[in-house]
This record gives sequence, C-alpha cells and structure tokens, in this order.
Amino acid sequence: MKKLVVLVLILASAISFAQNDAKRISQYNLENKVAILGYDPVGYFVQGKAMRGKKEISTAYQGVIYIFSSNENKETFLKNPSKYEPQYGGWCAYAMGSAGEKVEINPETFKIIDGKLYLFYNAYFNNTLKSWNKDEANLKVKADNNWKKIYK
Repeated sequence: MKKLVVLVLILASAISFAQNDAKRISQYNLENKVAILGYDPVGYFVQGKAMRGKKEISTAYQGVIYIFSSNENKETFLKNPSKYEPQYGGWCAYAMGSAGEKVEINPETFKIIDGKLYLFYNAYFNNTLKSWNKDEANLKVKADNNWKKIYK
C-alpha cells in the first residue's frame, strides 16, 4: 500500500511539473523555447550588460531554455534560476504595466530593480524604458497585477 501511495505522489508531481512547463512555454516570451532571444540572463547581473549567449552553453529550466555567454554564468544560474529569470515572462515591462499587454522586447534595453530583471521594447524611436522611468512605481504595481491575471 505504501508503495502505491508513493507511486501516486510521484505521478501527480510529474504531471504538475509538466503542466507548469507547458504553461510557461505558452505564456512566456520565447522563440523555440529560448528565453530573452538567446541573451545570457546572468550577464545582466554579473557583467552589468546584455550579452549574447553561446548555443553550446545552455540549460533548460522548467521548460524554458536559457543560453549563456560563459560556463561560469551557467553555473551561477543553476544555483538559483528564479533569481535571474526576467520579470513578466520576458515581455516588455512598460507594456505590461501600461496596458497589460505582451509586447516584444529589445534584450539590450533593461533595468535591474530590487534584484530583478526587467526588459523593454526599444525600436522605431520608442524606448519604453524612458517612459517606465517617468512613472516606475505606479507602472510596476500595475505590471505585477496584470501579469498575475495573465499568468494564473
């Protein structure tokens, strides 16, 4: 009986993980399951800049693939993946706050706030980081609430 209970718990856990992975893949800003358009999530924090990753240095975390510029950055990520993941599934923070919309980003336009990575749209003379900076506190609260509605 104990073996059956353990097996049921293992199966339920596996199903839950698979559902969570599928949810992340469907809601996050990914290209072929790759986050941040192939930029290194740790580089923003450690090197203080956006850095393209090398395809041969990658890992999957809860269904999402992250690519790194160095093995050191990959090892840093593996110690605490959630610390380095971008907010709002990698969608533009300004658009999430101002309209609750999923808008593409420019991975080179970012800001670290309270140890979290925020990415922004920046194209066609529209750098949304500038707009974010004008009303950051308000937009952050709205973005947090809007993301909770999208990513239930």
